[in-house]
Amino acid sequence: MLGFNEEEYLGQVRSTIALRSQIEELAERVSAGRWKNIYFIGAGGTYAAALPYERFFQTRSDLPVRAVIGKEFVLAPDPQFGPDSVAIFASVSGTTEDILDCLEFARERGALTIGFTGYPESPIATGVDEVLLSAPKAWPFDVQFLLFAAKLLSLRGEFDGYDRLVRDLEALPEALLAVTEQADPIGQEFAQKHAQTDYHFLVGSGNLWGFTYLYSMCILEEMQWLRTTRVHAAEFFHGSLELIEKDTSLLLFVGEDETRPLMDRVISFANNYSDDVTVIDTAAYELPGVSDEFRGLLSPIVADAVVDRFSKHLAQARDHSLDLRRYYRVVEY
Repeated sequence: MLGFNEEEYLGQVRSTIALRSQIEELAERVSAGRWKNIYFIGAGGTYAAALPYERFFQTRSDLPVRAVIGKEFVLAPDPQFGPDSVAIFASVSGTTEDILDCLEFARERGALTIGFTGYPESPIATGVDEVLLSAPKAWPFDVQFLLFAAKLLSLRGEFDGYDRLVRDLEALPEALLAVTEQADPIGQEFAQKHAQTDYHFLVGSGNLWGFTYLYSMCILEEMQWLRTTRVHAAEFFHGSLELIEKDTSLLLFVGEDETRPLMDRVISFANNYSDDVTVIDTAAYELPGVSDEFRGLLSPIVADAVVDRFSKHLAQARDHSLDLRRYYRVVEY
């Protein structure tokens, strides 16, 4: 497959699952300790990636949990954030400047700081109280976030089936490889059709809303310099639908949680008013070895595996490397 190293990919996914015992110990410490709230503090993709797990807590628990944009949080902090707080950070490189600023702020406030990255000598790895290291370049952080959230909720009696979830996650590397293989020709066809398309309209809901935000901003905009609109499915009919025309490219991300009816409504509308609708439905992808019980929780991970093939083929079809930047980490700002 184009731009795909199977051995490296499997190694990266397995490295995130291998953190389970460390994550469990950390969740047990948080559960038994003084901490009263949790903040996922991110920037760009790491903020968006935390949104499903903010939602995971908020729909199951009375424990206060927030995902926040770090730079804004430093300027306008939550008054509840302090020594009784857990601050969770993630960075692929471990060098994200915005995250480093927020980490310093969290340390000054006395919060317990936790960092997920793949580089042990990076500033984030050496700056947090607890670092959990995966393989270099391992992405996404969903497995780590999900393990931490599910274990902590299980300890609080607010999530049933943690051991069954772990068994599903153990089957995940090979399952995601199957997803990648199934998605590759679909991604190739999309890229060939849209090599000259300069605007895409993206919609998602539930635990795929964060992913929709991420793919719009961090991939199509940052890595391909494409214009996008991104909107939550529940908000689509409150203004954004007026942008849809017959030639509008829509990318609709459909998960397997309780918000699926919101996306069904968007799909119905889109198919009536556009001739260019691409539905990425995680339910359409087989996950060998994974039970049906927790498929909904895994939708962000499945969606990431699917659109990785879209991105790689788009980069080739458009002759625009995913590593090319004009401004990000290139100029002063």
